[in-house]
Amino acid sequence: MSDRYARSQELYAEATRLIPGGVNSPVRAFRGVGGTPLFIERGQGPYIWDADGHRYIDYVLSWGPLLLGHAHPAVVEAVQTQVARGSSFGAPTTLESALARRVLALMPGLEQVRFVNSGTEATMSALRLARAFTGRDKIVKFTGCYHGHADMLLVQAGSGVATLGLPDSPGVTASTAADTLTAEYNDLAAVRQLFASHGEQIAAVIVEPIAANMGFVLPEPGFLEGLRTVTRAYGALLVLDEVMTGFRVAPGGAQGLWGLDPDLTCLGKVIGGGLPVGAYAGKQPIMQLVAPAGPMYQAGTLSGNPLAMAAGLATLNTAFSPVDGVTPFDQAAASAAELAAGIRALGEEAGVPLQVGQVGTMFGFYFLKEPGARVTSWAEAKRLVDPQRYARCFWAMCERGVYLAPSQFEAGFVSAVHGPGELDQTLEALRAALAA
Repeated sequence: MSDRYARSQELYAEATRLIPGGVNSPVRAFRGVGGTPLFIERGQGPYIWDADGHRYIDYVLSWGPLLLGHAHPAVVEAVQTQVARGSSFGAPTTLESALARRVLALMPGLEQVRFVNSGTEATMSALRLARAFTGRDKIVKFTGCYHGHADMLLVQAGSGVATLGLPDSPGVTASTAADTLTAEYNDLAAVRQLFASHGEQIAAVIVEPIAANMGFVLPEPGFLEGLRTVTRAYGALLVLDEVMTGFRVAPGGAQGLWGLDPDLTCLGKVIGGGLPVGAYAGKQPIMQLVAPAGPMYQAGTLSGNPLAMAAGLATLNTAFSPVDGVTPFDQAAASAAELAAGIRALGEEAGVPLQVGQVGTMFGFYFLKEPGARVTSWAEAKRLVDPQRYARCFWAMCERGVYLAPSQFEAGFVSAVHGPGELDQTLEALRAALAA
């Protein structure tokens, strides 16, 4: 690694003495691309600046929450106004109801919502609720899909687990793992077989509508609808993990875009506008089991804290309010579509096999080992994808002022303030990187 990143190298060396691995979330360690992680000093609009003073067009955007870009004035004003009034009370505030009302209006299939502090809390709470509602123990998840770091969900997980090549995490008990059944994403026949063998024991199926923690894999036609059919047939719940896709692929999330009807939905990221947040939501008869309305216990001191609620409310109100008939979300989605089309064209121009995907404001691309290959599952991703080539591309893009996810197995994000200039610079940087 060159002296270009000398300050980041110094900061990382210090951090490793203080923090396990030098980071507080594994994918930040850059194991997927090699080298030393970049330490970020600040962000503004579509840009971030590292500790060595280099500016980058940012397509990570805090892994999704920053739909309006960094330090958007509406979000900054909302947080500043609230922090002057107090950051946390451990008591109800009107902001919680206001954000709940906005979320439920944007996702009309949801009837009640409970706010928590992270996506992990949202998924673990939703699955506890599913087990309470059905009186069953087992869940079904998909290999390579990441739903947070709760014990039962670290079985064949994606995200940082995929990036680091880790096995199922030590510390997860055999009895916990035994209640987690797995199938390959997009393999509906395997799910049906699991239900044929264990149907009376399965409480829920949890799924990412887009598998965005093993890269960017779209559902095959009929896959998600088939999950809805089989869960209903066996009296199990369908839990849609929209922590990443919620308010990113469409105003109503993937469920609104594709007409899905889950029993429970997990949310996060965008609904906190860059502050820690999560939520689980669903049909009222199910949600009424949550304490204090019902016996299923879940609590949190900072759940629904006013800073996160204010930031999330400002983000949603701004992102989906039209100006001259066009919302900031629409602008971001159009930019993402243009970016994905440009990436696809550059791959063809350079003779480099790429698989490019995009929905709404999310995108992703794989470097493939062979032309014509197609990834539809984690098993295929491990076999067909070339992470070493992605790593070389990542650093080549950094040198040209573009910051992509530091792993082949993570999605990318576009904000409402990524304009034509940023897109042109990004595609020119990629053309040079592919040529190199």
